[in-house]
Amino acid sequence: MNILEHFRETNALLEGHFILSSGLHSPNYLQCALALQYPIDAAKFGRAIAEKIQDQQFDTVASPAIGGLVIGYAVAQALNVRFIWTERQDGVMTVRRGFTVKENEKILVVEDVITTGGSTRECISALEKLGGKVMAAASIIDRSNGVADVGVPRVALVAMEVPSYKPEDCPMCAQGEIAVKPGSRGTK
Repeated sequence: MNILEHFRETNALLEGHFILSSGLHSPNYLQCALALQYPIDAAKFGRAIAEKIQDQQFDTVASPAIGGLVIGYAVAQALNVRFIWTERQDGVMTVRRGFTVKENEKILVVEDVITTGGSTRECISALEKLGGKVMAAASIIDRSNGVADVGVPRVALVAMEVPSYKPEDCPMCAQGEIAVKPGSRGTK
């Protein structure tokens, strides 16, 4: 499966001027919801991630809401383990909805896209506060090209280098281009 080709075919790889969830600006945006809208595609990505970490044993897969939910569930299904998620409550990543974490429960954190690793780190922190042992992290796309540090070993199906800029250093802003914030924390 050519992952980036699938993203292009589903219009999930966007070009323009975007504000990422990290607050950085970028000429590219990955709208994973479009790439994962068909269960068969999500299952393929889930199996591919499961194959990359097949030498490890996990009790649970966890994902930060909302971007990681579909792929996290698909990975959990491929591994035949339970799936839980974290979400922000009053700006803090939290385990809610009655989910519990056992002491030393072996957890894999799965995201759709990692840019800075911020959401993944927040998810890991919330799980570890409850006694979980996060063993690894995974994503479909690593747009940091391997640079993002989440504090545990991680894998990605595709590593790509996509430029991102602080708003004050953004060349697109300097040219007067309007930035849009797609995705779960934006307007589209």
